[in-house]
Amino acid sequence: MHHSKETNAGHVGLDKHLQTSLNDIERKARYNKHHKFENLYGLLNRWNLGQSWQYINKRAAQGIDKISAEEFSKNLTEEVTAIEQELIKGAYHTNLVKRTCIKKPNGDKRPLGILTVRDKLLQTTCSKILEAIYEPKFLKTRYGYRRGKGAKDAVKHLSKELNFGKYGYVVEADIKGYFQNINHEILLKMLSRDINDKRFINLIDKWLKAGIMTEENIVEKPYKGTPQGGVISPILANIYLHYILDLWFEKVVKKYLEGESMLIAYADDFVCAFRYKRDATRFMAALEKRFNKFGLELAREKTNLIKFSRFSKDKNGSFDFLGFTYRWIVSRKGKDIITHTTSKKKFKSSIQNIKQWIKENRHKRVRKLIDSLNVKLRGYYNYYGLVGNYQMLEKIDLIVKRLLYKWLNRRSQRRSMNWIEFEDKLKRCYPIQKPFIESMNEQMVLNI
Repeated sequence: MHHSKETNAGHVGLDKHLQTSLNDIERKARYNKHHKFENLYGLLNRWNLGQSWQYINKRAAQGIDKISAEEFSKNLTEEVTAIEQELIKGAYHTNLVKRTCIKKPNGDKRPLGILTVRDKLLQTTCSKILEAIYEPKFLKTRYGYRRGKGAKDAVKHLSKELNFGKYGYVVEADIKGYFQNINHEILLKMLSRDINDKRFINLIDKWLKAGIMTEENIVEKPYKGTPQGGVISPILANIYLHYILDLWFEKVVKKYLEGESMLIAYADDFVCAFRYKRDATRFMAALEKRFNKFGLELAREKTNLIKFSRFSKDKNGSFDFLGFTYRWIVSRKGKDIITHTTSKKKFKSSIQNIKQWIKENRHKRVRKLIDSLNVKLRGYYNYYGLVGNYQMLEKIDLIVKRLLYKWLNRRSQRRSMNWIEFEDKLKRCYPIQKPFIESMNEQMVLNI
């Protein structure tokens, strides 16, 4: 099983075994909401582990054992067989999770957990099984770490709801250290509601309790939380909030409200809208108690109640969601519309990242440098290229050119070209990706 193709060729029909099982699981979960799944542990065999290899990021950082994906793949057959035997005998042990920290735009650090390849492979298979069980259960308003439901989809959904719904107030909330504060015992009880397989649940418990090797080479034993960066962490985080927040809001909160309400969530980032202020105020009080009950805490300085109505734009506030700032304005045609422009925080962060990247890569050949930069810019414009945000994209375009001009001219001790010569050179030889926005047809749902 050196490569997945060899596996498929050597075992006719087994190439579809995992996907067929996942399809069956998802079908049962969709048509029988109360079904409890059994014998999931049996799906963790060498054939399914081999199939999961295609989902592994081969360029990811090495775990605590310092074995890369390339090295692991050289003995893939032996490795997956060894994992299977350990699982059968109950001898499987998790490796330490290597922790690294990355800087956030506000100066804080966000911890990331780096797994060994073998743990990552097994977690990938388990996460696929959990996704098959819970995808049919998750509400349509939950985005993030789900198939075909990205951040931009959440931005559009929220815009549509606020445009067409009868809402006057928005509650923006922030969970303090969400991934680090997930209660293990409560999470496992949630899983046990849908899964009747102790060995499968115990395997997840092992990963939750896996020791963490810090950057100072100190081993920590976590009693709560799930490492960001862990393969199985995203689906577990979604399951936790599905029961704590989504279902509670839909089945309980809405019963006690006098007016319309809605919730849009992307992972642990969520926004709620209400027609009446009294509903929003009561919800905020209930939300804090609800989170405290499950070991979570709201960041009070980032949790706000905002007046957000087309009928009082002069008194309205604005709020940020997934990198965009939302506000009501009057269009040139005199219509009330919601605009979403790049938030100041994300704009500043993007500029800083691009500046650092250009500085670190300025030694490369200009053609290769510009080609790589254009890939980054296309990704940026693809996300932030919404109607009404073109002015912010133009600012990015100008700043990127100025940064290129600055750092390319520093590659030698004398100035290589002036600004006019530089712009001419870009146009003729090294065109930079121009800003673009989605066509109006793609955004008709926003009614702007």
